[in-house]
Amino acid sequence: MERDIRTQLLSLAEPEYQKFAASLIPNISNVMGVRLPAVRKIAKQIAAGDWRTYLDTAKDEYFEEVMLQGMVIGHVQAELDELLTRIAAFVPKIDNWSVCDSFCAGLKYTKVHTEAMWNFIQPYLKSEKEYDIRFGVVMLLNFYLEQPYIHQVLPLLDQIKHEAYYVKMAVAWAISIAYVKQPEATMPYLRHNTLDDFTYNKALQKITESYRVTPEDKQVIRSMKRKVKVNKQTIAPKETSS
Repeated sequence: MERDIRTQLLSLAEPEYQKFAASLIPNISNVMGVRLPAVRKIAKQIAAGDWRTYLDTAKDEYFEEVMLQGMVIGHVQAELDELLTRIAAFVPKIDNWSVCDSFCAGLKYTKVHTEAMWNFIQPYLKSEKEYDIRFGVVMLLNFYLEQPYIHQVLPLLDQIKHEAYYVKMAVAWAISIAYVKQPEATMPYLRHNTLDDFTYNKALQKITESYRVTPEDKQVIRSMKRKVKVNKQTIAPKETSS
């Protein structure tokens, strides 16, 4: 099965798209160049068949192979305990923002198992591993920025003190979406928080980039920016989804 799936993925690879996709994820070098809609189509086909055998035997050599596994987990029908087991087994495979964010967005059954999934992601928010934390944060921004969770989410985000770029960006992204969705709940937090300057200012920037924020509110948000010295050693990798 795995050999057939790899052959199918390689047949869909586009050299020019490979260059583009690889440029967006600078910390990996194993991109085939398959467009995500095509990967998602294969995932749906696998999820409708013997998906357990696939997940138990799947290889991780290529970016698309890992992405495919995550998408399959998002599409399968199973009991919650098995779903959580599959998620827990997959998270350590995440080594880039693209797989992380697509995986989280695909776990739509979180809306059905809201409280159980909330409890499940808590340990990831306290992890020391970059993509464990990003997984937890992106799950929060996808599924928990509404009432009654918003007032629990903001303190959790404030407690994350990890220096990895993709953690900081995830936290900033989550806070910006929190403001867009729940401005009255989020503004007091923006005025009183313990975020580092980079994450705080990046959150404000993302808020001002949203078309759902009024020009008047954007002006207020811009006035809240912290003045900090630019660290010339800070490298900002490319990241499109956040």
